Amino acid sequence: MGIRNFETRLERMVEGTFARVFRSGIKPVEIARKLVRAMDDNRSVGVSGEALTPNHFDVFLSAEDFERFQEVEGSLRRELGEAAREHARDQGYHFMGPVGVEFHKADDYPTGSFQLTAAFREGIGGNAGSLVLPTGDRVPLADAVILMGRLPDCTIVLADPNVSRHHAEVRPTATGYQLVDLGSTNGTKVNRAKVSQHLLTDGDQIMLGNTVITFEAS
Repeated sequence: MGIRNFETRLERMVEGTFARVFRSGIKPVEIARKLVRAMDDNRSVGVSGEALTPNHFDVFLSAEDFERFQEVEGSLRRELGEAAREHARDQGYHFMGPVGVEFHKADDYPTGSFQLTAAFREGIGGNAGSLVLPTGDRVPLADAVILMGRLPDCTIVLADPNVSRHHAEVRPTATGYQLVDLGSTNGTKVNRAKVSQHLLTDGDQIMLGNTVITFEAS
């Protein structure tokens, strides 16, 4: 699913600069396919039995391809990161920290060739992240508790009849952000599984009623 959605988004973007950059040579989908293969090949098991997968990817390009990619590097990094998150959701993988993709110039590589390495990398420094709402709006997370529900006193007010008045909270902890269900009528799910508490990892999809909110670490 991650690769298919990646291709669909690229089709919308292949106009102007994107079309010129990728008219020949390395195609972004080639990188995306190698990225998800690296996630599968390097998956591991965490201390709690969860399936862990790499969250940081370095892509090494020839000097010519690296220069070409500079025009669209920001957009491509975001799209590859989203492909990784979608693949993790599809496979039930967890990340140790935020997803990152970096491009590097390798002067000894011939044009049209590339290599990709994958690594497990924990987040650096204090807690940081955001909740991405269905509208695309982002709610930054810091040291305050985020209350979600239908009532106007909630930090995130959801006009969803299947959401309880005070449905769930996101609480900062020493190790990240903890999602806690507040005894809601219809329950809280993360990546389709019902939870009472859950330590959020990058790309987790939180479902409250019929509303899906995505957690992104940073």
